[in-house]
Amino acid sequence: MRQASLDGGAHAAQVWNKDTHLLSRLLPFLQWLPLVNRRTLNHDLVAALTGAIVVLPQGVAFATIAGMPPEYGLYAGMIPAIIAALFGSSRHLVSGPTTAASVVLFSSLSTLAEPGSAAYVQLALTLTLMVGAIQLFMGFARLGTLVNFISHSVIVGFTAGAALLIASSQLRHFFGVAIPRGSNPFETIQVLVADPTAVNLHVFAIAMITLISGVLIKSYLPRVPYMIGALLIGSALAAMLGAPGHGIATVGALPSDLPPLSLPTFDLATLRELAPTALAVTLFALTEAVSIARSIAIRTGQAIDGSQEFIGQGLSNIVGSFFSGYVATGSFNRSGLNYEAGAKTPLAAVFAGILLMGIVVLVAPLAAYLPNAAMAGVLMLVAWGLVDTHHIRQILRASRIESNVMIVTFLTAVFLDLEFAILFGVGLSLIAYLGRTSRPHMEQRVPDPALPKRRFNNANHLPQCPQLRMVRVDGSLFFGAVSHVGERLRQMGQRDRTPRDTALIAHGVNFIDVAGAEFLVQEARRLRRVGRRLYLFRAKPAVLEFLERGGYLDEIGRDAIFASKSAGISAVLHHMDSTKCAQCSAQIFAECGAEQMPTCHDEGRTVALAHAP
Repeated sequence: MRQASLDGGAHAAQVWNKDTHLLSRLLPFLQWLPLVNRRTLNHDLVAALTGAIVVLPQGVAFATIAGMPPEYGLYAGMIPAIIAALFGSSRHLVSGPTTAASVVLFSSLSTLAEPGSAAYVQLALTLTLMVGAIQLFMGFARLGTLVNFISHSVIVGFTAGAALLIASSQLRHFFGVAIPRGSNPFETIQVLVADPTAVNLHVFAIAMITLISGVLIKSYLPRVPYMIGALLIGSALAAMLGAPGHGIATVGALPSDLPPLSLPTFDLATLRELAPTALAVTLFALTEAVSIARSIAIRTGQAIDGSQEFIGQGLSNIVGSFFSGYVATGSFNRSGLNYEAGAKTPLAAVFAGILLMGIVVLVAPLAAYLPNAAMAGVLMLVAWGLVDTHHIRQILRASRIESNVMIVTFLTAVFLDLEFAILFGVGLSLIAYLGRTSRPHMEQRVPDPALPKRRFNNANHLPQCPQLRMVRVDGSLFFGAVSHVGERLRQMGQRDRTPRDTALIAHGVNFIDVAGAEFLVQEARRLRRVGRRLYLFRAKPAVLEFLERGGYLDEIGRDAIFASKSAGISAVLHHMDSTKCAQCSAQIFAECGAEQMPTCHDEGRTVALAHAP
């Protein structure tokens, strides 16, 4: 009776834990709400006010980059930011419009509709809904680890390409020159070089003063939001010069309303046309959000659930598409600012979204005095901030393969579609990764008398045993690697006068598949045909377990598996030709000089060795 009661209690506990885990996934804010108190609320409110002020110029700037009406950049920082904070896993990540997402949006949709038009906005809202749906599906499918396949080199190359596209798209406002919308960077420069006299000096002066002001404020007044400060100075200069009289265009007054309800289109042809772009934007947006969350979590010690972050981002974009928000994702600068401003819980991002709604109602009409030239100056600063010169130099110095991935991704972003650059970079990274893993490092090893305890070393320039070759394999033995491993063993064997036993030192093999196991069996059979044997030294338990399950141990020979090099060498010496051993001058093993030991390679001894700790 008591045992039944205990079993019932254990079962109830399991059900409770399972239900609690499911509830925490559906309503993750229940995990951190108990941490909220008066102190955290004070910190979160201060951080929220700072974030709401900073997102004002950023939202307008990013919407301009995206080809959307300026107010849509503010809308994207309201409802989506609140939803992402409540349903994500990070306590400091702030979502909303970002530079990269805006550039991808413009690059993808500007060929389908006129930027800023009603049709263009409709496409942007539909794309946002599709991105959110894909993100939500990936989150519930627990695919959070997929972002790990997008290498750092791809991100660095992509953002550098995006920076160049941002800068070139703003040259028309920076110099006051009529440049066809959608021109690539080189076409833009051609227009400027062809007729330098077309430059509006008043517009150029406002843009340059704004840019210089932003640099100086950021350098010498770090507590002042440099974007807001630079825009105020640029707007003041435009007012002094008499903006309307000198061809100085302004952003125009923004609607001072809360985000209006919107409805994406569900036309099948449109969904099919936007599908490739939606996939590319999803990959980049999720990578951006999770990488930001993880980078901040390293400082705070918080554990980030990538799949839960997918769910939060997906819900924010789905809901945002019905509240006039275009694609939102984690923001580098606003998340960092949120952390530096002292935010303690995700309520900071929630408060920031709410405060932004109130601020927009008050200051939106003032955008009528904001010159496009000042916006262009700020966006030049944004573009320069995207170029990660530190990591570009590191990648160029460290790895030729990673350098090629970065450069190709950058060039693809500049010359081809931006969304294609992400997919192309990911594909190139995977090809490079498979190329490395399909060529495991292999080298012959022998005891080195010059090292303490005669530790094993590379066999180059050292005497070798004429009857035993010891080869260390570092890498997985899978279908893509067996050809390389077999070829390397054949190359080693071609230098021998007579065949030798082969001992694979396998502690560097973390994974083996059917193709790898079949290769070991075939190699063992090949060596038997010439009177020699294949041995495995120090194979990991997971590898031995796989070979056992598939019946491969019996085909290789259980007496050929050893848990250590010393045990293996002692047993292998008994199979060697004693006449050749007596004539050998190498005597490379410590056991070579010892008296012949009794046979110790019976099945029971070998199995014990193979499973020794």
